[in-house]
Amino acid sequence: MKRILIIEDEPAMRTNLRDILELENFLPLVAANGPEGVAAAKRESPDLILCDVLMPHQDGYQVLAELRADAATARIPFIFLTAKGERADVRTGMNFGADDYLVKPVRVDDLLEAITARLERAQQQSGFMVNFQSAAPLEKLSLSAREAEILLWVTQGKSNFETAIILNISAATVKKHLEHIYEKLGVEGRNAASLRALEILSERT
Repeated sequence: MKRILIIEDEPAMRTNLRDILELENFLPLVAANGPEGVAAAKRESPDLILCDVLMPHQDGYQVLAELRADAATARIPFIFLTAKGERADVRTGMNFGADDYLVKPVRVDDLLEAITARLERAQQQSGFMVNFQSAAPLEKLSLSAREAEILLWVTQGKSNFETAIILNISAATVKKHLEHIYEKLGVEGRNAASLRALEILSERT
């Protein structure tokens, strides 16, 4: 049973998320603020974290930064769930290293889809020690600097829309670059391209 840590300061939202996850056969863990969430993540090593952004004591960005800085928690999939839905907010969350950014109110189906996708991505990457700090190594695949940058984000599970927000370009531009990437790598889609990128960015454990 996958364990999901909910870091949320609003009691009603925290309870609602817990109930949803229990109905879907997840094991929810709960924390009422940032410091409690960080402590729980380090103590419990959950399979995934859902975290609000606006919280007292320590906001979601600070929580994520602290967890990413610790080798023991750095690779836990992390999803922001927040009312801050402007493009700049999403870009900030992604640049801090979030795996996904869901805007409240979020549909249950969208929440569960995001959780499933991130858990599957984590499973795919479980055999690799991945370094996502730089896109430069991907240029070894005969990619331009921009193509390498796009592939870096796609390999981390970002959609075309999310990649466009992060890089401040259009989703159509991302799609066009991906077509060139697939052609250069001789692959048919993002999963195969991501696998090639993982092989460059990591060493097998």
